[in-house]
Amino acid sequence: MSENQLQLHQTLWSIANDLRGNMDADDFRDYILGFIFYKYLSKKMSLHANVILKPDGLEYHEVIGHEAEEILLQEIKLDALDALGYYLKPTELFSELAKRGNSGGTNKFILEDLQKVLTNIEQSTMGSESEDDFGNLFEDLDLTSSKLGKTEESKNELIVKVLTHLEGIDFDLENNENDLLGDAYEYLIGQFASGAGKKAGEFYTPQQVSKILAQIVTTDKERLKSVYDPTCGSGSLLLRVSKEVKEVGGFYGQESNPTTYNLCRMNMIMHDVHYKKFDIYNEDTLVNPSPKHIDKRFEAIVANPPFSANWNPDSIISDERFSPYGKMAPKSKADFAFVQHMIHQLDENGTMACVLPHGVLFRGAAEGHIRKYLIEDKNQLDAVIGLPSNIFFGTSIPTCILVLKKDRSSHIERSRNILFIDASNHFDKVKTQNVLTDAHLQEIIDTYRTRQTKDKYSYVASLEEVQENDYNLNIPRYVDTFEEEEAIDLLSISADLKALEKDIAVTDATISDFCKELNIETPF
Repeated sequence: MSENQLQLHQTLWSIANDLRGNMDADDFRDYILGFIFYKYLSKKMSLHANVILKPDGLEYHEVIGHEAEEILLQEIKLDALDALGYYLKPTELFSELAKRGNSGGTNKFILEDLQKVLTNIEQSTMGSESEDDFGNLFEDLDLTSSKLGKTEESKNELIVKVLTHLEGIDFDLENNENDLLGDAYEYLIGQFASGAGKKAGEFYTPQQVSKILAQIVTTDKERLKSVYDPTCGSGSLLLRVSKEVKEVGGFYGQESNPTTYNLCRMNMIMHDVHYKKFDIYNEDTLVNPSPKHIDKRFEAIVANPPFSANWNPDSIISDERFSPYGKMAPKSKADFAFVQHMIHQLDENGTMACVLPHGVLFRGAAEGHIRKYLIEDKNQLDAVIGLPSNIFFGTSIPTCILVLKKDRSSHIERSRNILFIDASNHFDKVKTQNVLTDAHLQEIIDTYRTRQTKDKYSYVASLEEVQENDYNLNIPRYVDTFEEEEAIDLLSISADLKALEKDIAVTDATISDFCKELNIETPF
């Protein structure tokens, strides 16, 4: 991480902590991330308009009051809607609102103006190709909420402070080579997740785990046709995959939580993913998969689904995603339902990697049946990687990564076995959390790519061995991490005890002599 990145992260988190007062971090998240996004849109709009206006020798803020103001704004609007997907007037830019709110060093009332601007951003896309990508994007930024203050004035004061602080930060958006703001946005999402406990932390994928999933699904690939995450949260995993290859053709995701769904769309735009290249859908993936996605097949799939969630399979029992298996995942544990859904969406040459609780490796009944089908009938399971416990925020349960390929037949040798990696004891402890270092991550990736058996770390098991274990994938059955205790030298211990007895006898005799000299009774 560069010095600039570190400084920006610290500054943003400091602002967030200072300004939120007594508000829960989770509540303040929506405001600060929303306003950072608004600042990003404003800066992008301004830079884009300046390029269009360059032949006229004008900058965007100079259009207001110009004799050709109306024509210029109309041309810029049409161009911006196609290129950026949205439009902002010069008077609606973040810098203008921040200046107006802090005019002359005193707070001016801007809440109504701000609300209109946020509404206008969404409305500017209506009827255009980007309408779905910007619709209701700011709905969680409730400027009327009493969480901001008891009176309108106190709410306004807090909002002006936030805008003023953010206006003072240069996100260096002119530099196309860096992604300072996108990284900072990701950092804040992670920080808020770590402070949110079980409320959100379990569903946020720590960066090191994201990197493992991303590097696995991009192995031997420089470009990806598409990447998909059926429980995409804030979109971190999708974006992480794009950092491992030169190009990703399309980003696809689904998220059931409306607030997180909005964060994801913002996150995509903040990382300069063009609105035509991503498609995020807000619904329950298992029961209501996106009608735009269900017939697509994706080259890479990554996911960290909610662990052992409840779900209702009764209404979709004949769904082609699940019916070939003959059994549905239990209602109280949807883990394998997500796996089945992802395999359905996986392309023939695709790879998927997902985080799941350890229970999927050995639980019986329907889950045992599904495991057997995946291995014996389909031969799609490529690797099982055990992770350390306590690496997710808000839950300490041990987790694993399952790697599956739609078709393993192109690698004959590989298709005859399954790789097991036990990385559960390879971590550093930071405060109360276990974390994977870069070295731990690299060892997992190197072992996966070279497919080696390493003493007490990994094992390449034949399909016959897995069958002999009745398709139980519990990692200790394959990777022996038992450390023998050092042999005890009984003769040496016996000699030490004898010597100790002699010392005690000598000491007792000395004490007895002293007692006789003092004419007192010995204590033994």
